[in-house]
Amino acid sequence: MSRTFHNNDDHIRVRGVRKDPPDLRRLARALIALAEAQAETEAEAEARAGIQAKAEIRAKRSRANRTIKPVKDQDNTSNQGDAA
Repeated sequence: MSRTFHNNDDHIRVRGVRKDPPDLRRLARALIALAEAQAETEAEAEARAGIQAKAEIRAKRSRANRTIKPVKDQDNTSNQGDAA
């Protein structure tokens, strides 16, 4: 890269100079690695969302399936209208 100073300003202009042709294999490997990493993070996010959705469905089902148990007195007798 070359640096060029103009008019003694504080601004520095940098120009890229291509000396060698780009290594296409290295670029391809880097792009593949980035795509794999992105796919992995997306899959993990989908899995987390799926697990959370399943947990919410299970919680709703467990709340709906709860049975109401009869309240018992301290004598362990049921509250079904025992007249004493």
